[in-house]
This record gives sequence, C-alpha cells and structure tokens, in this order.
Amino acid sequence: MSILRTPVRNGFKPFPTELRTVFQRKHSFDEILLQLMQVDLSAPRKVLFWGERTGEISSYVAGWLASKGIAVVVLDGANRFDPYMVSSLARRAWIPPERLLKSIRIARAFTCYQMATLMGEQLISLLGREGAVELRQKPWVILLGPLTTFLDEDVSEREVRPLFERSLRKIEGIASERVPFLLFQSSEFSESPPFAKGGLGELRNSKRAYLMRRLFQFSNLVWRIDLEEEELKLTLEKRPAEKFQIADRRLQIEKT
Repeated sequence: MSILRTPVRNGFKPFPTELRTVFQRKHSFDEILLQLMQVDLSAPRKVLFWGERTGEISSYVAGWLASKGIAVVVLDGANRFDPYMVSSLARRAWIPPERLLKSIRIARAFTCYQMATLMGEQLISLLGREGAVELRQKPWVILLGPLTTFLDEDVSEREVRPLFERSLRKIEGIASERVPFLLFQSSEFSESPPFAKGGLGELRNSKRAYLMRRLFQFSNLVWRIDLEEEELKLTLEKRPAEKFQIADRRLQIEKT
C-alpha cells in the first residue's frame, strides 16, 4: 500500500488523446458520479463499470473524487491504475497534483490470494479499525480488475470459487457500513453481458465464466463502457433497486 506521489512525466504513459477528448466533450461520467454522491447510503452501494479502457477511466474517476475532497482507496488487481491521469486532471482543473494524489491510497495485487487479502483484512485496516468507518466522511473504494487475478489458470477451480466468494462477502460487509464501492472490470475477455444467454464471449466455455455473472449479481448497478468513434458510450445493463435509481433524463443511455 502506498500514498501516490506526483509522477515524473516520462515515468508514465500519457493517457490517449481520444480519451482526453471524451472527458472534455462529454460529461456523462461526471453526472453519474455527482448523482451517486447524492444517493442515500442507508443500503450497500456497489456500482460496476465494465468494458473498454477501465484502467484509464478508473484513474480519472479517482482523481475526480479526490478533487471533490473525497478520500479514495484503490485496490488494483489489473495493474492498470495510472497516476499520470490524476495529475493531468489536476492541472486542467488548476489544482496542485500533489493535493489530489495525497488523497488516493493504492494497493496492488498480482495473485488472487493477494487480491483476496486486499479485499478483506487490508481494506478494513485502510478504512478504519475493524471496519468501523466514521460517518462524517467515508472514503470511496475503487476495485480495479476485481476478477483479473481470479482468472489465473494456474490456480485450481477448487480454490478460486470459495476464495472469490469470501472476498465478496468481505466487500458486502464493508459496504453495509455505508462505504461506496466502484468496481471497474475490463471486457477484454468478454463481448456480451454475462447474464445474457450464451454470453461471455471468450469465457463462454470457460469454467470461470460464473465469476463475471457472479460479479453482475453482486453489484447493485451495472454500466457497460464502450468507445465508439472517440465517443464514450455508457449503457445501463442492470438497474438498481429503486432507491439507487439514477433519474437524470439528460443522460443519453441505452437500457437493456
């Protein structure tokens, strides 16, 4: 676990021009985040974003939250978090990058065992003693690639399933204490919604296909992210319970 510091320019790959253009021209993500901040936290909130460029977009979201004065904890199981994007966002907003980066704590996992530990004991220690987070200001937790390490074929199915389920139970318990979770999962292995008949793309015939379906079931709200002709497209694939519904009619979304 580490506190992010201002990155050296040549130490990180700049975010793509098309993604920068998306965030300057379209504000759907900002609107979604603003509305999520206003949702009643009396019930667990777990929002899944899956699709393209999830590493870069989750980095943008972490910086955006930090710019609003919200502490952020990032658990990175995909090794895709990009601090340079946070610094770029800060400079465009005329905010010292160091101010935002100090508000973001990141811990990385390279195996499913490490990810399970991050999603359990280590996350609890980051948020507060025994998971009892103060009600005044709760950090937001970003899970980047929550499935990625669990897809390791070198780990037996016998170990993966119970380990993943225990991790989800840990997250559920922490979320019940009114800690918001944003999950970002790449769609590199999947071309269709996990809940669709015959879906899951490359994972369709895999024993690990249930992991994505389980993640959809676990999440209160699911958005799919696509980049089409340098435009960010957000598709609502799972509606939340009534109290979590986003009612802003200005959002141009496709509902399945």
